Amino acid sequence: MNQRVIVLLLLGIVLFSCKEKTLFTKIEAGDSGITFSNRIIENDSMNILKFEYVYNGSGVGVADFDNDGLQDIFFSGNQVENQLYLNKANFKFVNISSQAGISNYGRWCSGVTTVDINGDGWMDIYVSATVKSNEKDRQNLLYVNQGLKNGVPVFKEMAAEYGVNDNGHSENATFFDSDNDGDLDLYVITNIIDLYPNQYREKIINGSHPNTDRFYRCDWDEKLGHVVYKNVSKEAGILIEGHGLGINVCDINKDGWKDIYVTNDYLSDDLLYINNQDGTFSDQAARFFKHTSQSAMGNDIGDINNDGFLDILSMDMLAKNNVRKKVLTGPNNYQSYIFNDTYKYTFQYMRNCLQINNGIDTQNSPMFSEVSFLAGIGETDWSWTPSIADFDNDGYKDIIITNGFPKDVTDRDFMAFRSESERLATQEFLLGQIPEVKISNYAFRNKGNLEFENVTKKWGMDTPSFSNGAVYADLDSDGDLDYIINNINDSAFVYRNNLLQTEEGKQSHFLRLKFEGNEKNRFGIGTVAELLFEDGEKIVAENNPSRGYLSSIEPYLHFGLGSKKVRSLTVKWYNGKSQTFENPEIDKVLTVNIKNANIDTKYNSAPGLNLVTDITKEVGINYVHSERDYIDFNSQNLLPFKLSEFGPGMATGDVNGDGLEDVFMGGSRFHIGKFFMQKSDGRFIVKPLEDTTNQNLKLSEDLGPLLFDADGDNDLDLYICHGGNESQKDSPDYQDAFYVNDGKGNFSLKNDALPKITESTSCVRAADYDNDGDLDLVVSGRNVPNEYPKFTSSYILRNDSKNGIPKFTDAGAKVAPGLKNIGLVCDILWTDFDSDGWIDLMLASEWSEIQFFRNKKGIFQKVENTGLESLQGLWTSINGADFDFDGDIDYIVGNIGNNTLLKGTQEEPVKVIAKDFDKNGVYDLFPFVYFTTPQNERKLVPFHGKDDVNKQLNSTRKKFVSFNEFSNADYDNLFTAEEKKDAQILTLNTNATVYVENKGGGKFEVKVLPWQAQTSTVYGITIQDFDNDNLPDVILSGNNFGNEILVGRMDASNGVFLKGDGKGNFKVIRNSGFYLPKDAKSAVTLTSVGGKLLIFGSQNRGPLRVFGSNLQKTSIPVTSKTKAITYSIAGKTARKELYYGSGYLGQSTRNVFLPANSKIVKIE
Repeated sequence: MNQRVIVLLLLGIVLFSCKEKTLFTKIEAGDSGITFSNRIIENDSMNILKFEYVYNGSGVGVADFDNDGLQDIFFSGNQVENQLYLNKANFKFVNISSQAGISNYGRWCSGVTTVDINGDGWMDIYVSATVKSNEKDRQNLLYVNQGLKNGVPVFKEMAAEYGVNDNGHSENATFFDSDNDGDLDLYVITNIIDLYPNQYREKIINGSHPNTDRFYRCDWDEKLGHVVYKNVSKEAGILIEGHGLGINVCDINKDGWKDIYVTNDYLSDDLLYINNQDGTFSDQAARFFKHTSQSAMGNDIGDINNDGFLDILSMDMLAKNNVRKKVLTGPNNYQSYIFNDTYKYTFQYMRNCLQINNGIDTQNSPMFSEVSFLAGIGETDWSWTPSIADFDNDGYKDIIITNGFPKDVTDRDFMAFRSESERLATQEFLLGQIPEVKISNYAFRNKGNLEFENVTKKWGMDTPSFSNGAVYADLDSDGDLDYIINNINDSAFVYRNNLLQTEEGKQSHFLRLKFEGNEKNRFGIGTVAELLFEDGEKIVAENNPSRGYLSSIEPYLHFGLGSKKVRSLTVKWYNGKSQTFENPEIDKVLTVNIKNANIDTKYNSAPGLNLVTDITKEVGINYVHSERDYIDFNSQNLLPFKLSEFGPGMATGDVNGDGLEDVFMGGSRFHIGKFFMQKSDGRFIVKPLEDTTNQNLKLSEDLGPLLFDADGDNDLDLYICHGGNESQKDSPDYQDAFYVNDGKGNFSLKNDALPKITESTSCVRAADYDNDGDLDLVVSGRNVPNEYPKFTSSYILRNDSKNGIPKFTDAGAKVAPGLKNIGLVCDILWTDFDSDGWIDLMLASEWSEIQFFRNKKGIFQKVENTGLESLQGLWTSINGADFDFDGDIDYIVGNIGNNTLLKGTQEEPVKVIAKDFDKNGVYDLFPFVYFTTPQNERKLVPFHGKDDVNKQLNSTRKKFVSFNEFSNADYDNLFTAEEKKDAQILTLNTNATVYVENKGGGKFEVKVLPWQAQTSTVYGITIQDFDNDNLPDVILSGNNFGNEILVGRMDASNGVFLKGDGKGNFKVIRNSGFYLPKDAKSAVTLTSVGGKLLIFGSQNRGPLRVFGSNLQKTSIPVTSKTKAITYSIAGKTARKELYYGSGYLGQSTRNVFLPANSKIVKIE
């Protein structure tokens, strides 16, 4: 053998071994025998310009149709015949379509639903039909399995006989037991193209629109001797129109009754029909979801994070690579927000939506957070099928997504070309100009903690395709899941899972469940399985084959286990009975039979743990914050968020001297602030802040308030910061306000006590920084109106009050020169971080590090080399406590969170360039982010699209004429070096809300808080031992509904309870009872009648909520001069600072809640 041959052999071995390392291997059609291709041939009447749904594709169904123990595959075709392949083992399949009798009779077939409709133990096939104009040609098909003939399953088309020959442009369907009577009812989703499907109008919700889905009840027909189906859509409440593309059924609220989730294309809202347990359904999507996908396609439901609750994933069209993003992105349009409110549509954004189920609230409703950007799965281009399953058997469900589209009519350059040339160009010519979207599908490996890794190439799924319907199944019965995809104009993909040939696979385990139901439901459709691990994690799954897009998976449940030990398996059947298997045998198919289920199933969906309780109604509060919808983007259209709706702030204190703490809440522009006065019965009454002295204050936006004794007369006066973005720079509307209290809770404006400062400010905090016995102030400068992100100054106001006459002097230039043009300060905390007895300053600012200023006997010096200087964030709020019991103060610092596309890291920071480039008086800002190129490289490029960049700066139109040309714009070429001269350049490299541990000596370390704290912007931070374990806990609140339009509202937070362990670590407690789901801002604590701790949570343009803590502690009142208390408990010593203001725009009670068995060591 010559040397060349040896080298070639070795090279072949190396290449072969490299190929085998992928998790999946695509079995070629010649090897598998599966040659099905959903070929679409365009013509004059059927093409993408005439019919937008021509490339919506078709589905796949997997089941054991011949009952030989192997899963067979059925493909539906649009313009081609359906095909059925029998599994002959070892990935060899035989096409039996002609013998099986599954002709589509000239129909355009779409969805595939597998079901044993007559309970004979043989799987049948229901196929949805659409497109054709003749009603007869779009009747759905039901192939009833007649058993084997010459070793081949034979089917008879019987849709009319069973009453399921629906002809209403069906996309897909699902069979399920809607009324718990044991048989399987039918839901059919519908999609007819409207002339203007994205035009806002009144929704049709009375069942009269032809685009309304249909619901069929299953009845028994004695004459026929089998079930028949009756359309009872109107009686069941299925009345809302929609362009249906995805359907899934599950018990989403855990009440034992099946609910229906439908994803709808275009403007039509997604639907979540909750089962009313009386044969009817009510759409609750707007109540449960804060936003959904814009052009929603397929969907899947599964327990993504092993918490025992089902999560929801829907598909959309947001591209991953920058070229695709830029050629698809049109101008942002705030008008759509306005129309959403006007016509009562759910907010919709172009991206996949991962709705994480946070558990059940006190109203037995699931609480969802949409976190696709946090998880890293929001951008997968023109996507169709999501499949949630554990493909590597590591105990966490992964995600595979199909995508592609043969002719992309949404390409902005093509749209412009078509508009200009449609009258002159032939249809054939236009069709030839449309770009295609032939890219690979996506595979994401679930690493736990909502971290997903893109493993498309590593798993061998990087073949470009036009893929639509897809399913998973264990085709070779080896204990891992294989994958099948229906492609347009290409042979179907069949992927063999190689897991068990890898080292990881040999160390991981699985459990598969096969269900044996009764005669009405032989395959146990709808049965729920809950797997409990020894470590306390729980996975829940439901046996519902119809899922993804137009497809049906095998009627099994597959659990990957990794190396985890299974404590128990509980199976909940549809007849209300359950069975439990302790330490079930694994690495096998476990057959479970309904006959062995004899335990009555208990459904306890309501939470069992309430550390705080919503008592808003009980304390007499019924208040909704008001704010006009000012559109900041009209002056600076590339703003990352509005600057006009950051309130309301709140302050706590006894303003009328009755011994009861009250709350002041600031008012927005044109709205006066309110006092919530506490009465002796624990209820509150509203008292407006009278403002008759200066009517101009009604034009001011209240942000941070502060109650403190300014003039030494032992009552609480009121300072209100005026900020926002609605008035012009230097307007008197931004002059802060100071009110003097007469001791009885009546306030008089006395602005001559303050220096003239017309900055837009955010918060005000009080402390005796010069140790002269009175309370001085620090005021944070928030922004320069209409010139974001230009830096502004913060101020030290020294208290120079004498003889009861309040007076504050701007002392910043002398005592804190470093605060001049310090930045965009959202929050400030007076805190003695170095424990030297002189109160220091800590600042949370945007596009900045967390900053510390040490008080050197009344003079403030910025601390360098803190250990945090490299962390540039959009920091929002600060609060402090001794979390690790080491005698110094640690901190929780809020940030924008990781659930956004505007995400910076140390390696790939977000950049902003800002200045008045064209000298027209408008301060231009341009965010840049790292996006992926088609070559899979990362590049710093404009965050916004061509239209929005051009709108901000007209000169960019000449540099990049087309959208495709603009996709080449980047940080280096959008502006020349000369243009960048004197520009403001800012960086964001840290999005996470963090715990800052004080290491002493001006040094700090950061720990990122759990993922639940990163789902949205954090504003409110309250700290207390809420669970009576003598360790400080944290409650976070926040969202930002004024976020820029491309990403949309940051709305995923419902409030987060972080249980502290006394060592600086935190664990999220679900069902804590704290629920603040809207545009939450400040949160404060106060003491109620009887010493109980209350939490007030504000929401911009939302209701004020009040929560009562179940603390069993003693409230210790302190004097106005008390700065801190050191106490000991169980051999540990902790320090507690008492703040005049902490957390975002908040001021909580200064009363101290200590455990009964604690001992005060020192009072400062």
